[in-house]
Amino acid sequence: MSGRRTYGSYDDGCAAAHALDVIGERWSMSIIRELLLGPKRFSDLQRDVSGVGPTTLTRRLDSLARSGVLHRAPSKGGTGSHVYELSDWGYQLEEVNAALAAWGARSESLPLDAGMSPDTIVLAMRAHARAHSGAVEAHKVLLRVSDTRSPGSPASTYLASLAPEELSLTRTREADPDGYDATITCTAAALKEVIVAGAPWDRADTFSVDGDRTAVDRLIAATRLSACQAPPVRVH
Repeated sequence: MSGRRTYGSYDDGCAAAHALDVIGERWSMSIIRELLLGPKRFSDLQRDVSGVGPTTLTRRLDSLARSGVLHRAPSKGGTGSHVYELSDWGYQLEEVNAALAAWGARSESLPLDAGMSPDTIVLAMRAHARAHSGAVEAHKVLLRVSDTRSPGSPASTYLASLAPEELSLTRTREADPDGYDATITCTAAALKEVIVAGAPWDRADTFSVDGDRTAVDRLIAATRLSACQAPPVRVH
């Protein structure tokens, strides 16, 4: 931001201090987090980054663009609208986000009852992902997750692909349940209870499953918080 002193202007050449100059302003990491699974429109970001105003969001997006963390690009489909997408350098911040989340989870003042966007809880699943015992064959599970904080908003859709030593969990536009072993339909709050708090998924009223329940068991076992003690697998 123009006129703002940076760590460099104080003759501090530490790369970590410089990183804070780039992404350390309030809302910046929340914006980056919401782009880690793919590009979004301005209106999507304003909905998903709870509490940010349009003027502040515009400033943060401009600052991150100037720093090379993200860029503004035409949306697909020729609608004339634009989306914001992370650069290759920006996508590398998923590891930073996961490390910050693991560190913050140990805070005594962590707001456990606060909401999470669908992308945020799915990113947590990716960060937690570990080897899932008993997964001899591959499984595909479709997740439809609605944002508890925005009743009536469209559900976000994700595809989980499980193999014995690899797990892929990505955002997708695919909504047809055909070709998947199971489909999960739930709220972000219900998914958080299962993944973070360890609640049984088959007892939640807002967590419904169609298809192979064994595939769901293996996905949950591989991605819940308690799985972090198991050997890691490749995740993308």
